[in-house]
Amino acid sequence: MVKTYADLYLDARKALLPSEGMYAGNVARELVCAASGKTQEALIADRSLYASEEICMKMENYVRRHLTGEPTAYILGQWDFYDMTLTVTPDVLIPRDDTMAVTELAIKKALFLHQNPRILDLCTGSGCIGLAIARRVKDAKLTLADISPAALRVAKKNVADLRLGGRVTCVAADAKKPAAPFLGKFDLIVSNPPYVTTAEMERLDASVRDFEPHLALHGGEDGLDFYRAIVRNFTSALRPGGCIAFEFGQGQENSVCAILKQSDYRILELKEDNSGIVRSVLAKHGDETEQDG
Repeated sequence: MVKTYADLYLDARKALLPSEGMYAGNVARELVCAASGKTQEALIADRSLYASEEICMKMENYVRRHLTGEPTAYILGQWDFYDMTLTVTPDVLIPRDDTMAVTELAIKKALFLHQNPRILDLCTGSGCIGLAIARRVKDAKLTLADISPAALRVAKKNVADLRLGGRVTCVAADAKKPAAPFLGKFDLIVSNPPYVTTAEMERLDASVRDFEPHLALHGGEDGLDFYRAIVRNFTSALRPGGCIAFEFGQGQENSVCAILKQSDYRILELKEDNSGIVRSVLAKHGDETEQDG
């Protein structure tokens, strides 16, 4: 049964009201726009027109998926991060505001590196951090690396969509194994690795636990497996005096800093997210007397 665009919106808002409350209208509008391919302005202008049967069926599917708890980003197939609209699928984590902290920390450092710096985004997922750096630091050469072939396909699509193929490459790399020689040397390594503890995995919100990739979430018993592995395996991929920027979970800053200090890193800066929670660190490897870049 075909409906007008206004009816599609109203029916969706009614169905979503119990779970979304005051945000039901916003979510309903997003879903109708995605199902129809219309902007919000066009949707308002065309509200009295009838949608095709295909759009109506797609909308029913979107609402049904949302009611099962599937994140809106996966239903839409895209999400906004740092002024970019990125493709996202259940093969990658949904970019979150938490990750703005490490992104800004890495950009700040990259802007003051020498000309044409090489930067590695390890455990890249959608590529959101590395791509944000590439767009802001115009001469930077970015390598996006992940162990998941499916995640790399998403990252490659985002590179292509943003037309950054000239400066950004995607490669397969396992953070838990020694850095491959072909990667070369980097001025900066940035990573948002898996950091959820085994106990926390059981307590995650269902929308995360049931839909987002566990490969990108679970960081081992204490959540720190990947920090130990990256410092052990990828310090050799840094140029002398190179830096690492990490995102980490709430309350993990002291443990992550300790791991870095044990491997001759000097903590340069800790940064909070928009909620005032310490979420990221920038650390430099080598002698304290070296001149910071």
